[in-house]
Amino acid sequence: MTFDKLSRIAALRPRSPEEVKTADSAGRQERHARLASLLGAELRSTPRGSHLAVTCRVQGPQSCTIGPSARRLLAPHAQDQVAETRRWLFLDTETTGLSGGTGTYAFLVGLGWWEGDRFVVEQLFMRDHGEEPSLLFDLSQRLAEREVLVTFNGKSFDWPLLETRYRMTRAAVESPAAHLDLLHPARQLWRLRLKSVALSELERQVLQIDRGEDIPSHTIPGKYFDFLRGGPVEPIVEIFRHNRLDLIGLAELAVKITMLMEEPDGGDAGEVFGLSRMLQRRGEEQLAARGYQRALTFGLPQGADRVARRELALMAKRAGDYLTANALWQELLGDSVDGIQAYEQLAIYHEHLARDSRRALELTREALIRLREGLLAGRIDPHQHRRWHDAFRHRLSRLEK
Repeated sequence: MTFDKLSRIAALRPRSPEEVKTADSAGRQERHARLASLLGAELRSTPRGSHLAVTCRVQGPQSCTIGPSARRLLAPHAQDQVAETRRWLFLDTETTGLSGGTGTYAFLVGLGWWEGDRFVVEQLFMRDHGEEPSLLFDLSQRLAEREVLVTFNGKSFDWPLLETRYRMTRAAVESPAAHLDLLHPARQLWRLRLKSVALSELERQVLQIDRGEDIPSHTIPGKYFDFLRGGPVEPIVEIFRHNRLDLIGLAELAVKITMLMEEPDGGDAGEVFGLSRMLQRRGEEQLAARGYQRALTFGLPQGADRVARRELALMAKRAGDYLTANALWQELLGDSVDGIQAYEQLAIYHEHLARDSRRALELTREALIRLREGLLAGRIDPHQHRRWHDAFRHRLSRLEK
């Protein structure tokens, strides 16, 4: 048998476990080195191992000023440090799943903070699951330096997930002194204008930021799993870019929201309406009323218009200004929820305060007709209909006597 034939037969022999391990290790090291080179990353060592880290400084958004108005709306019960933006730490994670749970890893943790006139982005990446303790140790150092966490949906997803990962690795982490989740004010400010208040949508429609080509968020877990199985490193570079843009967009959004909270006169009707809702929830009714009135002057969609008039009527009633309250209730009469509430409030006023039983009786009879129309049209659900119907029938019986 010739040497060539022997060589071909030897090539067909399965590799031993030792050979497989050596080859896989060499291939993994080569891929990791290529990824680090493409990202400009450093191998960062900690007492709990090592992981990749990428740091860059971008021109980005300038640091904002947190005045008393913005602080009251963003974090009314937070300590003084929330007003110091140098203590803010922006955080956004990329994970192996979008539903959370103990089997979900935060394989890339993006951090951002203001440093002078620059915005610093730092990204911590675990090349395999064994690097998680090192990544979490590094993250805990940053959290200790800047104790005000700023996220987008982080109270519901990012932070609970990280707390779970710390517990799973038997490590401790201090909770932030304050957590500003910008999803909630964003919903209040822009839900009238936008169908979705996803961060990417806010960037396009509110901040006028064009990301260019970007990967969809739902594809990110699959790209990471491909990488773990020995796939190409280029998709991981795309994930880093996506995460970096999320952090920059988050900082831009923080600046926009705090500016609106400090100078509400600069907002449009929907933004002023949203700020008024937030002020009302904080118990600042005078400022909320002024905002509602201004939003109505600008012009609101029908649903928001009725909400603003209803809240103004209720606030006027609490202040004892029945002339204003009744004028607003009169504008709201109809077969909607707000319309039936207006009938109820006017009937109460005329029966108990104005002592005009005839007018209260007229309003009650008309309310029962409108209530039936609202039920048939689907504007009032059966439970609401039953509750109001019983109350109006009781009032009608009393007034007729």
